[in-house]
Amino acid sequence: MEKVRVLIADDHPIFCQGVKGILETEPDIDVVGEASDGKQAIALARAIAPDVILVDVHMPSVDGLEVARVIKLHLPRTGIILMTAYDDEEQLFQAIKVGASAFYLKDIRPDELLGGIRRVAAGEYLINESVLTKPLVASRVLKQFRELANVGQEIEPLFVPLSAREIEVLDYIARGNSNKEIARALKISDQTVKNHITSILRKLAVNDRTQAVVYALRRGWIKMQEL
Repeated sequence: MEKVRVLIADDHPIFCQGVKGILETEPDIDVVGEASDGKQAIALARAIAPDVILVDVHMPSVDGLEVARVIKLHLPRTGIILMTAYDDEEQLFQAIKVGASAFYLKDIRPDELLGGIRRVAAGEYLINESVLTKPLVASRVLKQFRELANVGQEIEPLFVPLSAREIEVLDYIARGNSNKEIARALKISDQTVKNHITSILRKLAVNDRTQAVVYALRRGWIKMQEL
């Protein structure tokens, strides 16, 4: 069995040791490193390339959000779980922006954290579930996506899990357009549309176009009145 390799980055020794103790009881999880400040977290991550990093938002030297941004730049396949003691919508929005896979409060139950680590290691973006409970954050994210889409060209996505173009494709799918109609509207090839849809289904972990639209609607990525 291949273990999930986890790096813990937190400047509170008691919390860090508590999390480590929980993780070490699991046969499928291996704690491969610990960091007590942001610079150390970045250096360790680049040295050992863990599958998942647990990062405290408030870290000395370099804060957790910047740690996440730098690590995602150099290790795009590494899943990042940001943790905080405070329920802060601005932090959640920034966590989405830097590419975090999940955003948890530190009072999370151990079983929830373990489940989250395994799902993030499998490539899921659990941060969407946090956004679902925060309508203001969802609307801000949607606005940012649409601003990117209005640029009219492919650019590096600033948010996860979908790029601006993928959101655009989802909009057309939600309106009932076929692949050919989407291709014509966006002035791209049918194959490019298929590639985008494949990517959307993979990123959202759903099986078909309808599920993707429902998923996006529930989370505020697209809205019915705009269809």
